Amino acid sequence: MNARHGGPALAQIVEALRNSRGIAHKRDIGAVMQALPMAAATRHQGHTLDVGDDCAAIPDGDGYLLFAIEGFINEFVEQQPWFAGYCGVMVNVSDIYAMGGRPLAVVDALWSRGGEAARPILEGLAEGARVYGVPVVGGHSNRRNDREQLSVSIIGRAKRLLTSFDARSGEHLVAAIDLRGRFQEPYAYWNASTGAPAERLRADLEVLPGLAEAGLVRAAKDISMAGVIGTALMLLECSGKGAVIDLDAVPRPPEADFLRWLGAFPSYGFLLSVADDDLQEVLSRFAARDIAAASIGRIDDSGQLDLCLQGQRLPFWNLAEEALIGCGPRRES
Repeated sequence: MNARHGGPALAQIVEALRNSRGIAHKRDIGAVMQALPMAAATRHQGHTLDVGDDCAAIPDGDGYLLFAIEGFINEFVEQQPWFAGYCGVMVNVSDIYAMGGRPLAVVDALWSRGGEAARPILEGLAEGARVYGVPVVGGHSNRRNDREQLSVSIIGRAKRLLTSFDARSGEHLVAAIDLRGRFQEPYAYWNASTGAPAERLRADLEVLPGLAEAGLVRAAKDISMAGVIGTALMLLECSGKGAVIDLDAVPRPPEADFLRWLGAFPSYGFLLSVADDDLQEVLSRFAARDIAAASIGRIDDSGQLDLCLQGQRLPFWNLAEEALIGCGPRRES
């Protein structure tokens, strides 16, 4: 059942999402931010560069060097080792494209037991590298561990940047998601990647740097394990903004459980901040790739995220009172 057909009420959705595992993981970032010395925020070519984005963006010549890393939950690596290896490339590639860049190479750190225990992880990693056209150029391994543990790092380059810190009040919050997939049971991972043509997957991702280089979008973020709403909250926190999101407008597969979908981690999913004048062009570029895209709300100066459903509106999170990841605006150096 879904909210359009007798599913959970808005108050239930708000409570469930606030208490979700994905958002709990994002809350943990705040403690890390407080424990480590962070470089000061800077401005470069009109963009804010700060800790908390999908990638570290380092000005380099006429563009930016992008640097990111992903680590994987032990349970996931144990239960789905091949897919974990594949995701090592897939999710890192998504981070690079979310910043308006293109990936160059990955390295992995794999700890495992001896024998053949690591083989499915390595096979998945190799397949992800093939599908997304990103070479594995090195890494670190230890085959004397008591379990399999995986992290993968990536570098890329961007000519024009998309960031989490440059959303503007009055702009549309656009969600773009590839609905041609299925849940990777038992997890809320929406897999629209494995089995799809490699050439199509790469071309679909090229929409993001294309938008950046055409000057149509300045702010974006890939939808993470926090789902559409948690990711929107991170984007708003980084930009020092608020928003009202219409849950009925969020693109979703007709068969997907509504609440599960709102917390899902799609293999291809992005949120973008888009001006009125550019909205139709942005939506048409995704539509040309058969990617479902829609304006799901408006960004404002409130510092609060409200959710709407069937004419009802409730507050979800007040960033002025409660940070999520602790990566709000800081003083420029």
